[in-house]
Amino acid sequence: MGTQTTVAKPTATVTTRWQPPRSWRIAMRASLMIIAPVCRLRVTSDMPDEVRGGPIVLAANHIGAFDPVVLVAACARMGLAPRLLAEGGLFRAPVLGAALRAFGHLPVDRKKRTVLDALPAVSAALDSGAVILAYPEGRITLDPGMWPENGKSGLARLAVTTDAPIVPVAQWGAHLIMPWGAPKRVGRRLLWAMIRRPIMRVHFGAPVELDDLRPDITEGNEQIKARDVRAATDRIIDAITDELLKVRSREPRLPAWIDPYRPLTTSRTHRYRGHSGWPPITPPA
Repeated sequence: MGTQTTVAKPTATVTTRWQPPRSWRIAMRASLMIIAPVCRLRVTSDMPDEVRGGPIVLAANHIGAFDPVVLVAACARMGLAPRLLAEGGLFRAPVLGAALRAFGHLPVDRKKRTVLDALPAVSAALDSGAVILAYPEGRITLDPGMWPENGKSGLARLAVTTDAPIVPVAQWGAHLIMPWGAPKRVGRRLLWAMIRRPIMRVHFGAPVELDDLRPDITEGNEQIKARDVRAATDRIIDAITDELLKVRSREPRLPAWIDPYRPLTTSRTHRYRGHSGWPPITPPA
């Protein structure tokens, strides 16, 4: 019998809406200026206007150390001010941690048993109408083709226990700016980027369909099953992959530039079951 989790849905009505701190809005505008010398940002969207005001969860692929800056800049371009789910260790850094807390971001200790302790805080943030930005893979992808890897269950568990829309966000290009192991070897790539100014593409997709996996509390069903969480995880990663196919159409299998220092593994390769009709990673059996 699969494990079950009690549902704690956020209220449908937002009573006290979270307001992004002025310092975070300034930092978001600054991100546009930071990336301008090294790239050209292109942002597209299929996200319905009615969900932009929140609560909403943006689920993005993770391709490199520079992509959080690109994602924040893309959100600024879209008029979104997300609260980031960031590695808990960053919050313990002397200066960066203080900034993250001041900006209103949320820590997640992914490699500890207390990782699920972050879910109540995220659920409360959604209760307040916040926009949450998270990486469902939990790390920079090490897939040889740089496609999304198997997701962690935390975001999916949140998805099936709340009514917040989950919007897939696909990005491509940030891996060209900052190589693996940065700040080592970063000088040459930054010089190349300043000369070439490659295009960074970010696409916000339509919300992932998860209603059939969300239990109906009104019918007394207050439990979710592990298989539903796994199914939600796969759908979220599939949706990100579907959108990623659009923004990296000229690099359908492998990236045009392969970082020779980035480690590769297929241990978490995702078995794609998306809607494009063309599985980029593992063909169906």
